[in-house]
Amino acid sequence: MKRREFLETVGGATLACISGDVVGASEQGKPAAIAPAHRAAALPPLMQFLDGTPVRTRDDWTRRKAEIRRLLSETFCGTFPEEVPPIIKAEVVQEQEKEDGSTRRRVKLTFDTRNKASFEMWVWIPRGQGPFPVLLTQPRYYQLAWAELALSRGYLVGLYPGVCYTHREGDYPGYETVYRTFQQEYPEATWSSIATKAWLAGRALDYLLASKYGYPVANGQVGIIGFSRYGKQSMLAAAFDERITSVVARSPGTPASCPHRFAGRHYFMEAGYVDAPKEWWVPKLGTYYGREHEMPIDGHGWYALIAPRRCLIHTAHNDGAEVTFAVERAYLEGSKVYSFLGKPENLRILYRTGQHNPITDEQRRQNIDWLDLSFGRGTARQSDFPEQFIHKFDWQAWKAKLSPEQRTVPFPAPQARDNPDRKARIRWALGQAPQKIPWDGTYTFLTEAESAMMTHDRWRVGGTARVPVSFGANVRGNIYYNTGVKAPAPVVIWLHPYSYHSGYNEGYGVQGTTVYHRLAQEGFVVLAYDQCGFGLRLLEGRDFYKEYPKWSKLGRMVHDVRAAVDFLADGHGAANGDMPAVDKDHVYVLGYSLGGSVGLHTTAIDDRIAGVASFCGFTPMRTDTDKKSTGGIRRFWEWHSLQPLLGLFHGREQQIPYDFDDVLALIAPRPCLVYSPKRDREADYEDVAACVERARQAWKANGRGDNFTHQAPDDINRFQADQQNAFLRWTRGLC
Repeated sequence: MKRREFLETVGGATLACISGDVVGASEQGKPAAIAPAHRAAALPPLMQFLDGTPVRTRDDWTRRKAEIRRLLSETFCGTFPEEVPPIIKAEVVQEQEKEDGSTRRRVKLTFDTRNKASFEMWVWIPRGQGPFPVLLTQPRYYQLAWAELALSRGYLVGLYPGVCYTHREGDYPGYETVYRTFQQEYPEATWSSIATKAWLAGRALDYLLASKYGYPVANGQVGIIGFSRYGKQSMLAAAFDERITSVVARSPGTPASCPHRFAGRHYFMEAGYVDAPKEWWVPKLGTYYGREHEMPIDGHGWYALIAPRRCLIHTAHNDGAEVTFAVERAYLEGSKVYSFLGKPENLRILYRTGQHNPITDEQRRQNIDWLDLSFGRGTARQSDFPEQFIHKFDWQAWKAKLSPEQRTVPFPAPQARDNPDRKARIRWALGQAPQKIPWDGTYTFLTEAESAMMTHDRWRVGGTARVPVSFGANVRGNIYYNTGVKAPAPVVIWLHPYSYHSGYNEGYGVQGTTVYHRLAQEGFVVLAYDQCGFGLRLLEGRDFYKEYPKWSKLGRMVHDVRAAVDFLADGHGAANGDMPAVDKDHVYVLGYSLGGSVGLHTTAIDDRIAGVASFCGFTPMRTDTDKKSTGGIRRFWEWHSLQPLLGLFHGREQQIPYDFDDVLALIAPRPCLVYSPKRDREADYEDVAACVERARQAWKANGRGDNFTHQAPDDINRFQADQQNAFLRWTRGLC
C-alpha cells in the first residue's frame, strides 16, 4: 500500500499520531479538578438544555441551538473571528475555456484584515446561462471527480483552500497553508485548523454569492462535500454558515458523524485528540480522553446546527474511520431535531459495503444525486435515500413475540443455590438456541482481499504467520502462530470489543503490533475471528432476531467460542493451509470489553477451557441501573441487543437471576484474570471490586486462591501494549 493510500485508509490521522498515544495517555485520562455536571453513557439530548429543561417551542430551540454552538466551540473547534472581513480585491489570475463549454478561473481574493491577507481559489463555471447551484469542495485529488461530475450536471464549482496541512496538491500549491495565514490575522480566535478551513469555505462563498462579481448562482442552492477529514470540515462549514443548504459528508469519522462516546478505545476506534493531529481540535478535547461520557456535547451536535438543512452521511460497513453503531446513535439523536423542525427526511445515512476507500463512480453519482434532490433538480427521489438501520433494536416488538411462558422467569429467587443452578440461569438468560444453525456444511475461508481490507496484517511482527480457518457453522477466522515454534503450543482464543467496523482487528491505538501477532510472536497459537454482528459479520447482527427470536446474540457468541474449542481440541473445522501444532490441554480465552464478558460466560459453562483473562469485561448487572453513568443494563438488552431477556428486569435489576460473581464462581478453580481499571467509564469500579471479592471465595474453597488474579490499575478502559504485557505476565507458569 502506498503511503498516501495508507494515510487515507486510517481516516486521515498520521502514522505517528496513531502509534504514539502511549506517551502522556495517563495524564490526558485524569479527571478534571472540577467534575462535570453531566456524566452519561448516552449522548446529551439535543432537545434538552444543559440544566435538563426540555425544548418545547421554536424560541426554546433558538436558545438551545446557541447553547450547542457554544459547547461545540468550547469542546471541539474553538472560537471564530467576531467579524467577517470584506473582500477588498478579487483578481482573475488565470482563465481557461474547456472543450465541454465550461470556464475555469483561478481567482485571488484579498480581504480587509490587519495585513490584507489573501488566498487563491478556483471557480469552474458550467456552460449555459444559469442560474447554477453551487458546489464547494476542497481540491484533494480524490475529491476532484466529484467536482467534475457536478460541473457536468450544471453546478458552479468552488475549489477553496481547505487542503489539510499534511497533504500537498501539485495543481493547487499553497492551499494547505492558507489557514495559518488567517489564524495569524486573528490571534484572539481560538479556532482549530479544521474550523479555520471551514471558515475559509464561507469566505469563498462570500465571493461567489456577491452580485458584483456576476456569477449566475441559483438562490438557496449551495452544497458542500468532503471525504474523511474533509467530511469533518464540510460538516463544520455547514454548521456555522447557514447559506450552505446541503452537505454530503463521506466517512467524516470522529467527532463528526461518529461521537466520541461510542468511538473511543473500547470500540478500537479513533480517540479524537490523541489519534488525530493535535491542531485539528482544541486542546480541551484531550482532557476527555477515557472519560468521553463527561462531555457536555458530542459529535451529534453538528446536526443541531445544520438542521433542518439537508445532510447526508455516507459511511461504509467496515469503515476504519467510524463505527456504524456510533453513526446511528448520533443519527437517532439528530433526527429528533429534524423532526421537531418538520424536516425528518432531510437527514439520512447512506450505507455502502467495504472500507474507508475507494470512492467509486457509482458512489459519486449517489452523492451528487443527494445534492440534486436537495435542490429539486435531476431525477433523484427521496425514495433513493430510505431510512436504514443496522443497530436499531425494537425491544418492545421483540417482547411482543414472546409467549407468556417465555416471559416468565423460571427461578423462584434471584440468588443461585449451587453451580448447576448457576449454569441453568446463565443458559436461560442467553436464550433458547436453535437445534441447528442453518448451514450447508461447506467450510469457506477469509480471502486475502478480505484480510487486506480488514488490515489483519498491517501491524505484523517478524516470525509470525497466518492461516485462514473455518469452524462451527462456517465461522471464518485466522490462526496466527510463530513459525519458529515446532512443539505443540498453548492456544489463545482472542475475543474483540465493540469494534463493529473492524471486528477482531484493532483499528486505532495500536502500539507496534496487534494483539494476535504479538501473542503469536510470544509462542502462542492465536485464533481470531469476528463475533456475530461485528466486522465482516456486521449484517448477521442486523438480521439476527429475525432468524432467532428466542436466542440472543450473546448466546450465539458463546456458541461460537465453544465451536472454536471444538476446532482446536478435536479438529471440528477446516484450515486453508498447514496448521501449527496445538497443545489441546491449554486452550485459553482472552477477551476485552465485550469479548471479556463473552469469554467469562463461555468459560463458566465449558470446562474444556483451561483459563480466561477478561479485560474491562463487566460491571455487576444488579447494581447497573439507569442512574449509573455506565448507561445501565439498557446497553445490553437494547443498545447492543446482546441479551434481550435482561430487558424484563429494567428498573428491578436486583431481580436478575444471575450476576458476574456467579459467572466467576463457575470458572473456579481454573486460572482467571480480571483486569478492571479504576477509571473504566463502562464500569463502576467499587461494584466490580465487591463482585470480585465475593467470587474469590470459590477459589479459596478449592484451595486454589492463587489461580484467581484481580488487577486494578489507575487507568482508563483500553487494550494496548500495557494490557498485552499484563496478559503475558499472567500466563507465565500457566502453560
